[in-house]
Amino acid sequence: MELMDRALQREILERLAAAYPSQMQPEELTLGLDSEDRRWIFNATYLHEHGLIDAKSVKFLSGQMRVHLAAITARGLDFLQDDGGLSAMLGVVTVRLEAETLRALLEAKVQASGLPPEEKARITTALRDLGGEALKAATTRLVEAGMDHWPEALAWLQTLRG
Repeated sequence: MELMDRALQREILERLAAAYPSQMQPEELTLGLDSEDRRWIFNATYLHEHGLIDAKSVKFLSGQMRVHLAAITARGLDFLQDDGGLSAMLGVVTVRLEAETLRALLEAKVQASGLPPEEKARITTALRDLGGEALKAATTRLVEAGMDHWPEALAWLQTLRG
C-alpha cells in the first residue's frame, strides 16, 4: 500500500491540532498537497474513518473524490498525547496480546524455571504447537491461577505504585 504514509498522517494530525478547532484546506497544511492529491485523499479519508479527523469530501459522478476541509477531532487530539488524553482517563482499557507474544512470555517462564532440560524442551514444543484457541484457553487458566494467589499478586501490584 504505497499511499499509506504514517509520517504524513502524523504531520496532518499535528498541523490540524495546531489549528484546532478550525478546519483547514489541504493547501493550508503546507504539506505540498491539494484536495485532488491521491496521497491526501487516501490518508485524510483513513484518518477520518478512524475518527481522528473530520474530513469534508465530495464524490463526483465521474467517481473522482476530493477532500476539501479537515479538522482534528477530540479523539485525534488524544491520540497525539503521550498519556492518551481524556480518552485514556475516561475510557475502558483494552489489553491485547498477540499469540506469539503470549507464547514468548510463557516460553521465557518455562526456560527460567528449575525444571529439567528435557521437561523444558517438552513444554516448549507443546507451547509452539498450541493453536490460537488452545493458547487462549491456557492463558485464561493461567490468569485464573494467578487470581487464586491474589494476596501475592496484590502485594506485587502495590510495589508498582512505588
